[in-house]
Amino acid sequence: MSNPVTDAFFFGRALAEVFSEKLEESFTNAMSDLGKFDAEQRENLRKFVEEVELRAERAAGNSTASNVSANGSTTTTTATTATTSVDINIHSDDLQAMLDSLRAEIATLRAELRKYQD
Repeated sequence: MSNPVTDAFFFGRALAEVFSEKLEESFTNAMSDLGKFDAEQRENLRKFVEEVELRAERAAGNSTASNVSANGSTTTTTATTATTSVDINIHSDDLQAMLDSLRAEIATLRAELRKYQD
């Protein structure tokens, strides 16, 4: 004969375990997606800074113009531009290594949690 209280207990325990695993999986996936998003945004920022620096260098090169006046004399106009260099020291290899180590740490923590639960 089956006791409904015991059945409810085991059902609740199984429900909690499944819910915990699904929540853990969702959290891991969310953190992974966040890491990917962060890496993409850093790469986009790096490309943006490179493009700005390139355009600034081109503009600095084009700003020196020589004009010949009507009487044959040469006038040279030189514009000075101030450029600010932004150095971003994020390399995709370093970021990937960091993500891999975080994933390994998460896997280790999962294993420890399972040992603790059993």
